Amino acid sequence: MSEAVLYVVATPIGNLADMTPRAIEVLQSVSLIAAEDTRHSARLMAHFNIKTPMISVHDHNERQRIDKILQLLGQGDSLALISDAGTPLISDPGFVLVRAVREAGYRVLPVPGCSALVAALCVAGLPSDRFIFEGFLPAKSGSRRQVLEALACEPRTLVFYESPHRILASLEDMLICFGADRFVVLARELTKTFETVEGRPLGELLEWVRSDANQQKGEFVVLVQGAPAPGGDAFDPEALRVLDLLLEELPVKQAAALAAKITGLKKNALYQVALGRRE
Repeated sequence: MSEAVLYVVATPIGNLADMTPRAIEVLQSVSLIAAEDTRHSARLMAHFNIKTPMISVHDHNERQRIDKILQLLGQGDSLALISDAGTPLISDPGFVLVRAVREAGYRVLPVPGCSALVAALCVAGLPSDRFIFEGFLPAKSGSRRQVLEALACEPRTLVFYESPHRILASLEDMLICFGADRFVVLARELTKTFETVEGRPLGELLEWVRSDANQQKGEFVVLVQGAPAPGGDAFDPEALRVLDLLLEELPVKQAAALAAKITGLKKNALYQVALGRRE
């Protein structure tokens, strides 16, 4: 590797067989690995016989590490950035470092691999063409509900990460903000021994988690179906038939605008309904 590069390397979220050959090659070839927790990553390195030196780069020291990493890049050394599991920067440290490296004129290259967000989304059975990733919700219930209330009318699929000691409280707050009928998928311990992916209306899902202590353990991805389009059920069936016919031939925006002219209904309301029906 003649040109100094910072590689952002994804690592397994559970099953070590998910480590890519390219990730192993890069981690063996770079001069230094910046790891979120060197003690945690040491087990991964030992498993793949990777002997590259490591330094810690985490939330509390990321800014302090920048000068050292830029110095090494300036000497022509390539480095790799990894998190404890999955893809760095996705609800993990690294953004500050990556931005500093790019601003200094060095290349930052991805080495793609596992991401709990993508793994959960592709098996949830919820619309994945448009979604919002919110990461971890606030720890305190009041702040958490404020965030959830702001998302209550969001039509796109919502994706959250959650920890075992807050999963019940988060689902309870979702019940208050989203209602018992909103469909939610709980993806737990993905790729690990006790992997579970369960989807139910939120009220049923909460009771299922409450009744089984095992389903309260591990790392969670919570996926929430987007809110139904406002007023869609109240539309006259003939208006919906017109809208559906137009959607077969036209983009959503044009179909909604033309349906509004034909039916006399509000264009914005028809647009929201059209988005839901197109999905």
